[in-house]
Amino acid sequence: MKREVLLTLITGAIFISLFLIAQVFFHPKNTHDEVLTIGFLYDGDESIPSTNNFIRAQHAVEEKFGDRVQTVVRANVSSDQIDTALEELVGEGCNIIFTSSYSHALIAKEYAQKYPHVHFCQATGDNAHEAPVLKNYHTFMGEIYQGRYVAGLVAGMKLKELIQKEIITEAEAKIGYVAAYPYAEVISGYTAFLLGVRAIVPSATMTVAYTYTWASFSLEKACAEHLIAEDCVIISQHSDTYGPAVACEEHFGKNVFGVGYNQSMIDIAPMTSLISTRINWIPYVTGAVNALLEKRPIEKSIRGNVHGNDIGAGFELNWVQMLDLNEIIAAEGTAEKIAETVQAFKKGRVHVFLGDYVGVNPYDETDTYDLRKEYRENAKSSAPSFCYVLQDVITVEE
Repeated sequence: MKREVLLTLITGAIFISLFLIAQVFFHPKNTHDEVLTIGFLYDGDESIPSTNNFIRAQHAVEEKFGDRVQTVVRANVSSDQIDTALEELVGEGCNIIFTSSYSHALIAKEYAQKYPHVHFCQATGDNAHEAPVLKNYHTFMGEIYQGRYVAGLVAGMKLKELIQKEIITEAEAKIGYVAAYPYAEVISGYTAFLLGVRAIVPSATMTVAYTYTWASFSLEKACAEHLIAEDCVIISQHSDTYGPAVACEEHFGKNVFGVGYNQSMIDIAPMTSLISTRINWIPYVTGAVNALLEKRPIEKSIRGNVHGNDIGAGFELNWVQMLDLNEIIAAEGTAEKIAETVQAFKKGRVHVFLGDYVGVNPYDETDTYDLRKEYRENAKSSAPSFCYVLQDVITVEE
């Protein structure tokens, strides 16, 4: 009898031990007492492609970390509401706050100085290196010029196909680009796009229409329509809404095609949208959250090109992505060209800002750059720094 009781006790102890081990391995969330509160500040909402793209990272954090984190969101925050929104996020106990628009950068850094116990992570920011340099203020961005260049190759191959079919002439290979502001981020992007196009069709020309706003569906659409009226065959954008894609689709049948940004536009423009590219925010955002949970420095915990409190990466670490190619309208061989070029970027074999061109700084005409000497974009920062408009690019304001 004593032997049976002893065996029963031992068996029970084994089962209890196995149960406890299972709790540790399969329910790690219960082993953490601290819940990290994460704030997200958006200038738009899910209806805006750029914001929706960032929301993907928010959802990835929520899915990956479960009840180890709680998220607090402020969406549709206008420029005059940034202070209030940040104060509210700090007041709700956020340990880390992600600000998603370039327009947030100056105020976000001010709040980082005001609240040194909170980490502020600024997407697309370029001021982490500026005095004062703060341990709790971080900037990050994907090296999107790579995606822009590949998108340009896709557009160039479509132009080449139209030329070969004698639908347009080489002189009619015109590109229109809807751009928000003449910032380095935007100028770098449309220059990389144009150089991608010209790698296929050297005669291509480009007109850039500035909207001077990040997100205005009606204005972006009007700019695209103006460019189409000027006989542009390809319309691309560095703006935040679907407006340019809708304009292209409304001109279906007139040999107008679109290249998008932030998310695929094929659902919006199935007969005219060629491809889109985007920054993938998930690696950084999930990495930064994990670093705080593990009580480790952010920049030492994330794979990328680190520049102090600033970090970025490109195709090699999936920080930049090409979205679905519209095989129905893309030129033959485009998918293969994309794959080949992405692999070349991963191996450091693509030299985008190089050629027989001179660029002029729109803020200082005495500041020029001769691209016969290669400009190494993102060499010192995650934010683009190429701020030289090529001399044959036409710029207009709407």
